[in-house]
Amino acid sequence: MLRFASDLPVITDLGQVVKQKMRLLDVRAPVEYLAGAVPGADNIPLLDDVQRHQVGLVYQQQGQAAAIQLGLKLIDEPTKQQRIDHWQVHAAQYPGGALYCFRGGLRSRVSQQWLYEATGIRYPRLAGGYKALRRYLLHQSEHDAERMRPVVIAGQTGVGKTRLIRSLAPHLDLEGLAHHRGSAFGRYATAQPTQIDFENRLFYVLHQLTQAGQAYFVSEDESRQIGSRHIPQPVYAALSQAPVVVLQADYEQRVARIYQEYVHDSLSDYQQVLGIEVGFQAWSDCLQGSLLRIQKRLGGVNYRKINQLLQTALVQHAQDPMQHQAWIRALLTDYYDRMYHYQLTRKQHRIVYRGNDTDVCDYLSVHYGMHPQTDMMSAP
Repeated sequence: MLRFASDLPVITDLGQVVKQKMRLLDVRAPVEYLAGAVPGADNIPLLDDVQRHQVGLVYQQQGQAAAIQLGLKLIDEPTKQQRIDHWQVHAAQYPGGALYCFRGGLRSRVSQQWLYEATGIRYPRLAGGYKALRRYLLHQSEHDAERMRPVVIAGQTGVGKTRLIRSLAPHLDLEGLAHHRGSAFGRYATAQPTQIDFENRLFYVLHQLTQAGQAYFVSEDESRQIGSRHIPQPVYAALSQAPVVVLQADYEQRVARIYQEYVHDSLSDYQQVLGIEVGFQAWSDCLQGSLLRIQKRLGGVNYRKINQLLQTALVQHAQDPMQHQAWIRALLTDYYDRMYHYQLTRKQHRIVYRGNDTDVCDYLSVHYGMHPQTDMMSAP
């Protein structure tokens, strides 16, 4: 018979969990964790996916008591000790953290109790679990969106907007949170987070910014969609009304940066994940698929021209990777620059400054109190 200690700590102030950036222990099954989790949480489950499914069926058919008994039966002593050992490592590494399950119920209580009985560690659990924290973030996001005071960095493709934003504090890195470069060619070798995970990450950072009393922060001028993830409406509405600072760079700098990102960095990413040969093929397929997705907007003539340049560059990549600059130049001229000029005309009334990266940094420092947090990376 499982008995719970009545005085083990429970955290009810979910705002402090976010504000203090607590490192949390997620004891839910892996399938639940992958669907959506607290940013930075470590998943060390009490029950694996199969066990969770079995216990769930018994709960539906026979009730809670029978489900508890099955759960305890499924976890033999060696498995139980392995779980406890892993939880103990986490608790030792993050003594200011806490653990949670989905609703803050049996799984988190059992995990907390076992850890306490075996080690004496009184590790807190979150009241209401992941569900309560997710509900808290959703509720707070509407208030945070009303209080947020972003300054949006706009500019032509390749001017280095993301690079500049990441060099400043405070900032909201939407592309980093969405794990996507934000353009038609912006995919990474690894998948984007789920929409729920993207929202959790976004709401976490936004809540930390507003709770810190930060007046202004810098963010990039994004469309509502970043890859296959979309910015929640309240946040997007606030960004759409923010003052705009236009970052400028000359054409050759832009070509060099896009080559660095779309060719050098992207290929390296794919090959690190998939290996040299498979990675090259996957990267090549990604480029061609990205171009195909904008075929209608390019028009038939431009699409065929750029596609031919891309095919030539892929064939000759090993001998002369700089061949890629030919299709990049055509893509800038025939697609990105035209689209940028159209979009910027709709923001004219919000533009407060234009300049290169040094001038923009100085302007943001003087007028909005932003400051460099790292040395800016050298332009390629």
